[in-house]
Amino acid sequence: MTYSPNLASAFNETRMRSDKTTPCSGMCSLCSADCAGTCEIGLSAVLGKSIVYPTNTGNNQVAGEKDYPIDYSHFNINGRAFGAVGCPADSEQATIYGVGLGTSIGRRNPVKLLLPIILPALIKLNWPDYFAAAAMAGVCCVIGENAPSKDPDLQLDAEGKIVRFAKLKEMKAAFSRYDRGYGQIVLQCNLEDLAMGLAEYALTECGFTAIEFKFGQSAKGTQPAVRIGSLQDALAKKKSGLLVQPDPEDPEIVKLYEKRACPEFWSYGRLPMWTEESLRQRIESLRALGLKNVFFKMAGFDRRDLEEVLRLAAVLDVDLVTFDGAGGGSGYSPNKMMNEWGLPAVCIESVLPEICGRLERSGLVLPDIAITGGISSEDQVFKALAIGAPYVKLVGLCRAAMAAAMVGEKVGQLLASGTVPKHLVRFGETREALFRHLPELRGIYGEEAGKMSAGAIGCYSFLQKIAFGLRHFAALNRKFDVKYIDRQDVIPMTRDAKDILNGTWY
Repeated sequence: MTYSPNLASAFNETRMRSDKTTPCSGMCSLCSADCAGTCEIGLSAVLGKSIVYPTNTGNNQVAGEKDYPIDYSHFNINGRAFGAVGCPADSEQATIYGVGLGTSIGRRNPVKLLLPIILPALIKLNWPDYFAAAAMAGVCCVIGENAPSKDPDLQLDAEGKIVRFAKLKEMKAAFSRYDRGYGQIVLQCNLEDLAMGLAEYALTECGFTAIEFKFGQSAKGTQPAVRIGSLQDALAKKKSGLLVQPDPEDPEIVKLYEKRACPEFWSYGRLPMWTEESLRQRIESLRALGLKNVFFKMAGFDRRDLEEVLRLAAVLDVDLVTFDGAGGGSGYSPNKMMNEWGLPAVCIESVLPEICGRLERSGLVLPDIAITGGISSEDQVFKALAIGAPYVKLVGLCRAAMAAAMVGEKVGQLLASGTVPKHLVRFGETREALFRHLPELRGIYGEEAGKMSAGAIGCYSFLQKIAFGLRHFAALNRKFDVKYIDRQDVIPMTRDAKDILNGTWY
């Protein structure tokens, strides 16, 4: 039995010539000399090393395809028939509508949220509605790394520092327009972003108050390598501060390029080499400029690294650490790294209680923790909160929330053109009838709700579905506030699942 996909992938629209494959290699069991090469091997025979990366990035999301041997489906949700926790044992009061979903994160400057949800780092596709919906739902959202590349009018000074990044104000405004005092918009910075002075620019010129430091490349491990099409573009990338290979300023490389004998140019983002002291200096310098909340973004790295990032977060008074599990993702990731690297979210949660307990016993006050990575439904949110209790406070919904924003946008466009999608006709044929949360948004925002984009309403509606389902599962366990959810609220269905709860799986 194999858990890995064969050598056909939605990453690059490859397919197998035959439905008979060899599990260990992923190849067709009969490899024919007459095949034009529709699989990943065939595509790499033409395009070479560039096939390490997806060819279908564009207006698409990219996620892992490996069928991991353990995930949240290995658990069922428990249920109870007596008593109530968090409210009186009174049938009139102990209802799904009385389940408290609100929480807060951070110690220096606490941030209140209406739901135990965060929309993790992303800056592609329908990001305006993704950020708007976060404000509408009262949760945190994060602008993804490398945001300056999204602004064609970005201006840098002679030292490569940002002096004009107008698009960043648009990104913040997408959230601020509907901000009702809950949640927060956070700007993620990788090492290259920080070198460009993005954090300083965001704090002093755009009014940001929260920065997320990135360790590695979220669920994908390393920074990406990006193919560059010409010598001129390679020179521009190097001037902007990126590592470019081969060196476009090398006279010998220029000669080879002119002869059309030069290897392709690639840029590469530097890996962070943080230490406690370097992080402390950077964070304190930004706090002096108005930084109120500090976030860390981590992934399923080595167990010692998981512990170190939590220790650093504790000693540096960081507000939230988000752990991003393998299998999720939305960005520009190497195909095999997406499938074959790192711990899935549930496996990260298997080790966090032991690590957190040890750090607490050493006298450290831990940051709040969020878990994300392929989570898309209310049962998974409940299980993630339960398995990670009492340390995991928020659950990240990235690809699913963006999918809702894109669907809402598309449905809105179709309705505006006079077309009602066939599968929705039975529910109604107007914007008012189909978007059922529009009236409640009108109650919150007044006439401003009439100007809201369908994508934002769609993403908000998805988050309300998550919230409503979460309330049902909590009430099922007679827990009338999410803060009471714990590991006793899930039932392991397999031996591996039981090992996760016992802390012996990893």
